Amino acid sequence: MKVMTVGLARMDSGAEFAGEVRARVESRLGFRVGGKIVRRQVELGQRVKAGQVLAQLDPLDYQLAAQAARAQVAAAVSSHELAASDFKRYQDLRERNFISAAELERREASLKAAQAQLAQARAQSSGQGNQASYTTLVADVAGVVTAVEAEPGQVVAAGAPVVRVAQDGPRDVVFAVPEDQVALIKTGAAVVVRGWSGAASFNGVVREVAASADPVTRTFGVKVALGVQDTLALGSTVTVLLPSVDRGAAPAIKLPTSALRQDGKSQAVWVLDKPGMTVRLQPVQIATVDGNEVVLAGGLQPGMQVVVAGVHVLSPGQKVTIYKGNEALAPVNTTQSATNSVAISASPGATPAPAASAASAVAK
Repeated sequence: MKVMTVGLARMDSGAEFAGEVRARVESRLGFRVGGKIVRRQVELGQRVKAGQVLAQLDPLDYQLAAQAARAQVAAAVSSHELAASDFKRYQDLRERNFISAAELERREASLKAAQAQLAQARAQSSGQGNQASYTTLVADVAGVVTAVEAEPGQVVAAGAPVVRVAQDGPRDVVFAVPEDQVALIKTGAAVVVRGWSGAASFNGVVREVAASADPVTRTFGVKVALGVQDTLALGSTVTVLLPSVDRGAAPAIKLPTSALRQDGKSQAVWVLDKPGMTVRLQPVQIATVDGNEVVLAGGLQPGMQVVVAGVHVLSPGQKVTIYKGNEALAPVNTTQSATNSVAISASPGATPAPAASAASAVAK
């Protein structure tokens, strides 16, 4: 068994989160009119250019509507020409006093109505022509297809997403943080982003922290902006390293989670009683968790020796013997002593069991 001497340490620690690389702008593209998809010219992960055709609807109905609109324009043109000829003829008759001024005014009104009908027919024809062109879905900007949400043969409504395109340009790293740590992350803070597939690291800046928690996970989304020169593949998983944060000026007692033992409804640790070389349970109060360690709010005092491994095989008052190894690891924290290996005796006269390792443990 391993023991460690309890000491005080400051609550200075960094945090790591797993994140995903995403495009700064990701558009869900859909047709501006409804219809049946007859072709889809792109696949998932394909790069597209601005103006490239992505998908096609059946255009027959819209083409027929455009032809009908053009026919209406032709009819309106004929009506306008006839009304213009009548007005000119009646104007000549009025100059010779063969007709009244009221009759000329009626012909002028008919001409203006024909002009309005012609303008309306031309506008409708232009709109129907646009509707026909909307049956072709094209990419607005260059990027990468990150999702395909409709297939050929499917009937889609106007505006329904068909293809999702991640635009070329700046990249973000998106990750989620729990509620108890979101206050430690500030907009504009510098972080380090490290790829999982290699040792390359990049510098990033926190661009956005969600104002409200996700309704399902109850976590807060954070976006980290990467530099334009940083080349990380879209969708790749990365590790976001936050800088060390001082969580309080007062030192605290920290123990590894392996030292905890459930004692009824509370947590306890095994404390070594050096005069009698026995162990006893000591209830402790946990304040928070710091990585693989717990921060205690009470129950222990500096200088106590606590068992940090093998707590499930001990019993109150059990005799133990400190096993001193031949070599020890160099200490990495001056606030805590290195741990020693402790061998448990089944009875006062029993031979101590051999330790798993001769090296003494090191308190972190």
